[in-house]
Amino acid sequence: MEKLTFYAVSAPEKLDRIGSYLAERLSRDVVRHRTGYVLIAMEALDQLLMACHSQSIKPFVESFLHMVAKLLESGEPKLQVLGTNSFVKFANIEEDTPSYHRRYDFFVSRFSAMCHSCDSDPEIRTEIRIAGIRGIQGVVRKTVNDELRATIWEPQHMDKIVPSLLFNMQKIEEVDSRIGPPSSPAAADKEENPAVLAENCFRELLGRATFGNMNNAVRPVFAHLDHHKLWDPNEFAVHCFKIIMYSIQAQYSHHVIQEILGHLDARKKDSPRVRAGIIQVLLEAVAIAAKGSIGPTVLEVFNTLLKHLRLSVEFEADDLQGESEGSANLNTSSKDNDEKIVQNAIIQTIGFFGSNLPDYQRSEIMMFIMGKVPVFGTSTHALDISQLGDLGTRRIQIMLLRSLLMVTSGYKAKTIVTALPGSFLDPLLSPSLMEDYELRQLVLEVMHNLMDRHDNRAKLRGIRIIPDVADLKIKREKICRQDTSFMKKNGQQLYRHIYLGCKEEDNVQKNYELLYTSLALTTIELANEEVVIDLIRLAIALQDSAIINEDNLPMFHRCGIMALVAAYLNFVSQMIAVPAFCQHVSKVIEIRTMEAPYFLPEHIFRDKCMLPKSLEKHDKNLYFLTNKIAESLGGSGYSVERLSVPYVPQVTDEDRLSRRKSIVDTVSIQVDILPNSIPSDDVVSNTEEITFEALKKAIDTSGMEEQEKEKRRLVIEKFQKAPFEEIAAQCESKANLLHDRLAQILELTIRPPPSPSGTLTITSGHAEYQSVPVYEMKFPDLCVY
Repeated sequence: MEKLTFYAVSAPEKLDRIGSYLAERLSRDVVRHRTGYVLIAMEALDQLLMACHSQSIKPFVESFLHMVAKLLESGEPKLQVLGTNSFVKFANIEEDTPSYHRRYDFFVSRFSAMCHSCDSDPEIRTEIRIAGIRGIQGVVRKTVNDELRATIWEPQHMDKIVPSLLFNMQKIEEVDSRIGPPSSPAAADKEENPAVLAENCFRELLGRATFGNMNNAVRPVFAHLDHHKLWDPNEFAVHCFKIIMYSIQAQYSHHVIQEILGHLDARKKDSPRVRAGIIQVLLEAVAIAAKGSIGPTVLEVFNTLLKHLRLSVEFEADDLQGESEGSANLNTSSKDNDEKIVQNAIIQTIGFFGSNLPDYQRSEIMMFIMGKVPVFGTSTHALDISQLGDLGTRRIQIMLLRSLLMVTSGYKAKTIVTALPGSFLDPLLSPSLMEDYELRQLVLEVMHNLMDRHDNRAKLRGIRIIPDVADLKIKREKICRQDTSFMKKNGQQLYRHIYLGCKEEDNVQKNYELLYTSLALTTIELANEEVVIDLIRLAIALQDSAIINEDNLPMFHRCGIMALVAAYLNFVSQMIAVPAFCQHVSKVIEIRTMEAPYFLPEHIFRDKCMLPKSLEKHDKNLYFLTNKIAESLGGSGYSVERLSVPYVPQVTDEDRLSRRKSIVDTVSIQVDILPNSIPSDDVVSNTEEITFEALKKAIDTSGMEEQEKEKRRLVIEKFQKAPFEEIAAQCESKANLLHDRLAQILELTIRPPPSPSGTLTITSGHAEYQSVPVYEMKFPDLCVY
């Protein structure tokens, strides 16, 4: 061998003939089963291959690979292992220049077949499988870095390589289910255990994948998991994708997530457990990807998950409908539970993904999910609920709000306007989401997540009379200008939601606890003096509603409202630290403890609490009195004029069209005034004379600032103190008269706005103002015209 090696190195042009001769001898010896001569010939080929590195080695390599193929085709395991070992040695040699005509299709097919060996002898079977995996590893190493001939990444090769590796990886006895990257196999185990060796090869293959061929390496994984039904249970699928996510380059993570989403779409009609298995795999992939690069797929992930959430609810609704029609079989209930598994997996994935996003992206996702919630007046972006019915619609609302709750958890905004913009707050507080006690609970919990910027909510948990609020060590900051502006704009909307939420007949204890927390958090995070007065007015209005009981609430709910008011007034009195106010509240609570314990949260929410038969005969000392509160706050410098004005919730368009009992019915307001119902003399007497000169003065506003301020003050005072019916009637009559007189004097053409937020344009036919827009007005929210 030494002489032959010296001769080959000295005369490299002879290598071709040497290789041909050895190949001829080896082929003959293989056919004749002369194993000893075969071993000698392969040893000679191996040593010559390792010793010679000249340009003339390429023809010799062809003879060498031809001989390796002969050995792999033989039926003897010993020769197959021998051929594999020779090929692995060849694979580790770095060639100076690539060989463009050489292909490894045969070796890929043969090594993949060896990975699936089913020999009856376990030792031989393991040996052949290990040889097949090592052969695949050799092919990968030999070809994967050759950019000019990257045939190994073609689908026809990946469809053989990847399933072969996964088939052997399934033999791992214990699947590593930790969140961290699965531990790398030890060197000693690689040679003995096909599963460990296959996993190592799979990692190496994925680690070499680039942007262009990533999908070709991942898609066969889905085919293998589908074929072998490995989505339920999905431990092996999760293990595979953990390996994939930790092995590929971080910037390609979103490719894998896209592939999982695509497969979820393809299997959308499969059993719930299969879909749940795929979603759980997505959760694991997202958990790893969120720590690095997620890429441009953020909205696509949420959009796909929400679509499948709707489909799951739709399947669940169909099953329930079938059951109600008597066509359900015994598996209906189990299938229904399976759909809940799917829904919970989707919500968990949405929540985990959302909570790992930066704040600016999380706020976008919050808006995106809120836009999908089906409520009154939403845009076409909401999920299609046309096939769901009322029960399905409620179910999808609950699922989406649960998703939103998980995304908002831990979100901290500097200002409340950032956390609760109008486009988010309006649908969140919509009466459409007050149909059910569970919906109301979720809405309040989402609000708490966004309002609680100083982590005080845990200290306020549970509704109770707190003896000393200072012991809670509540964190708070001075109210900023943006938060004050937010409350001026949206305060009435928040108060209205709390007021109506207290008066629902299906409330349970948790509802009252969350409503109390809402009032307390508003006081901590958003309350200046004006807001404190509004919140006290709201509490008194709730107490009055429980006493009068226009809504015919059960006694438990009326006592629950009374207990809620007591707990909140006790809290707010200590927060603003007005001694006289604290004294009045403490006195009422003390009397209640003695005479009416069912008006306190510690008693009413306890099992088997005795309830009164009526509230009308109770002594007024059991109630919080407006005049006492006004007197105590007025002495400390608070502006208490508005305390004497009863709180009435504002009316919305949805109230009028909602299927629920409208707030219009609750407060009994009638604003439809007929033109002939008011005598014309009275109308004229209540309005000032409108003339051409008066209109000219109105247009020329210079030097009128002081008068305008005074007028504004009077209008505000009037709207605060006058009865609502009087204001509505006067506005209606003034508007009608103004319209007629303007048209007469200026020969006006009045173009009404297309919508309440549009622009009113008035043009005149009068000679002095012809073809000139006399007045253009953007309507405010309160429109008098």
